[in-house]
Amino acid sequence: MNKNHIIGVFDDEDTLMAALIEAKGKGFKIGEVYTPYPVHEVIEAMGHKTRFTLAAFIYGFLGAAGVLAFMYYTAVIDWPVNYGGKPTNAFPSFIVVTIVITILTVTLASLFTFSWRAKIYPGKAYILPDVRSTDDKFVLIFDKSELAKGEGNIESILRSKGAVEVYEKELEPQI
Repeated sequence: MNKNHIIGVFDDEDTLMAALIEAKGKGFKIGEVYTPYPVHEVIEAMGHKTRFTLAAFIYGFLGAAGVLAFMYYTAVIDWPVNYGGKPTNAFPSFIVVTIVITILTVTLASLFTFSWRAKIYPGKAYILPDVRSTDDKFVLIFDKSELAKGEGNIESILRSKGAVEVYEKELEPQI
């Protein structure tokens, strides 16, 4: 299996997006895009769909329902305490705690879901094609085996759209 990749390095996200759209329009399959900060247009341009927001909504709904059910059970059914003549099922007293615990539930469940889906765990070997992508460069990667005979064409597209550097590299996992 050929592990060589063609890597294009860009100075800004505008030139990266121009090259990405041009390469996608010509039928080239983009392997990966590395950016120093999130660029949401890249996700849209690559055509990746995510159900992460739906998962977060479900976590929030289940968290809120669970917290409300737990508080209702403890305050009304299991241990009803009559203080100050107030009813035991005073719903407004549950609201603040429900909001806070729901936010905590969504945050933790989303973190674990993202880590599981992205296969991020301590000690995992990572692939970083160009160290500058963590500082200030934008990196576009194409798998050479999937390009077939369009290698020279993709290099010319990357250079014409503003790539600072285009080179070939074998990507190896690092620890």
